[in-house]
Amino acid sequence: MRAFIESIGAWTLRHIRGLGRGGRFFYAVLSKSGVGLRRFSLVRNQIHFIGNHSLSIIVVSGLFVGFVLGLQGYYTLNRYGSEDSLGELVALGLMRELGPVLTALLFAGRAGTSLTAEIGLMKAGEQLSAMEMMAIDPIERVIMPRFFAGIIAMPLLAALFSSIGIIGSWVVGVKMIGIDNGAFWSQMQGAVELTQDVGNGVLKSIVFGVAATFIALYQGYTANPTPEGVARATTRSVVVASLTVLGLDFILTAFMFGTGG
Repeated sequence: MRAFIESIGAWTLRHIRGLGRGGRFFYAVLSKSGVGLRRFSLVRNQIHFIGNHSLSIIVVSGLFVGFVLGLQGYYTLNRYGSEDSLGELVALGLMRELGPVLTALLFAGRAGTSLTAEIGLMKAGEQLSAMEMMAIDPIERVIMPRFFAGIIAMPLLAALFSSIGIIGSWVVGVKMIGIDNGAFWSQMQGAVELTQDVGNGVLKSIVFGVAATFIALYQGYTANPTPEGVARATTRSVVVASLTVLGLDFILTAFMFGTGG
């Protein structure tokens, strides 16, 4: 029994220390953001790397999610004679929940693992140590541009995902099933509010971008400088980022739509 309690205590202390190191790392990134953002070309290059290389999976996933929502939404609404509300159902579902959440999960699996592996390999190859020897701050030169690039790229990718999803549901609902085209778009325009739905969806995607990008960079920066350490950090990055996104989604949804949504 004593050994069990000691193991729980050791596990708790280990994770508390991890939270402390993560908080210090987050503060270091933010404290040097003003200096680093003066060289916006570094951020721009990382936006291209993160966003452009994620376009294919975002577009294809958004299209097929729209197809599925169109089919499932039609069969559900048809029971109540409300199939003309398919556009409203799909738009609200994508903008409020599915767009930001699925984009963040795909981002963690595609761009997050790439960032973790890249930083981890730079650490294993002693490139970060070499920067410090040359009086170059690796957080300012390497971490900060990737951090802000992820924050900027995530809302853009989420908006693209939702837009492609709506087009996919339109193809299924209007072109394949035969729902009235005017009713599809008019119901959507009448139901979607700029602040309540679009604005909150953008806010979610920004929060998810901060969380997923920070976790990926932190895992890479603190990875053991060995091939096995980088591999474990990459796997841990996906798991932690995905669980964090889902937890944050529940909290944000409760605050945004719990009372007035």
